[in-house]
Amino acid sequence: MRYKINDQLRIRRFTPEDLEAVHSYASQPIASQYQSWGPNSESDTKQFLHDALESELENPRRRYVFAVTFPDDHVIGAGELIVTDTEHKIAEIGYILSPDEWGNGYATSIATFLLEFGFEKLDLHRITATCDPRNVASERVLQKVRMTREGLLRETVYLEDHWRDSLIYSMLDWEWQIDHEAE
Repeated sequence: MRYKINDQLRIRRFTPEDLEAVHSYASQPIASQYQSWGPNSESDTKQFLHDALESELENPRRRYVFAVTFPDDHVIGAGELIVTDTEHKIAEIGYILSPDEWGNGYATSIATFLLEFGFEKLDLHRITATCDPRNVASERVLQKVRMTREGLLRETVYLEDHWRDSLIYSMLDWEWQIDHEAE
C-alpha cells in the first residue's frame, strides 16, 4: 500500500530495509525529547520495525504504522494510527519526523493523511491525539488540522525521572465531513 500525500511526501508500509533511515532520526535525543521512548538504540529501532510489520498480521488489525518518505523513497519519519476501541470506533494518531525536516509543514500533512485514513478508510467515529504541553510545534499541527483541544490530562507519561502532562485533542467523523465537503 502506497499513498501520495502531496508533491513532496509519500506514505508506505515499513520494510526491514528502513532500519538505517529510521535509526538516523529515532536515535537523536531531540527527536524523542517529549516521548516516553528514545533515544533509540539500534535494537530499539529493530524492535519498532519488527512490531510495525507484525501489526500488519493482526486480525482485526488495530495498529497502522506508515513510513513517510520523499518521492525517492528516503524515509524521513512515521505516522501511526492505533484503534483503541473497536466497538466505539475510536483511534489515536501520532507522528514523528527527522529533526532535519522540521518546520516544512510535513507533520501537518502526515496528521491530515492519518485523519483521512481513519475516517475514510476505517470508518472511525473519533480520532484523538496527545502531545506534551511544552511541544508547541506539535500542538500547532493539531490545531492546523482542525482538531479540538479537549483539555489537559495530568501526569500521563513517565519521562526518565518525572511525570509529564498531555494535552488531548480530538476530531469526530462529522467534523471531518464538514471540513472536507467543499473539496
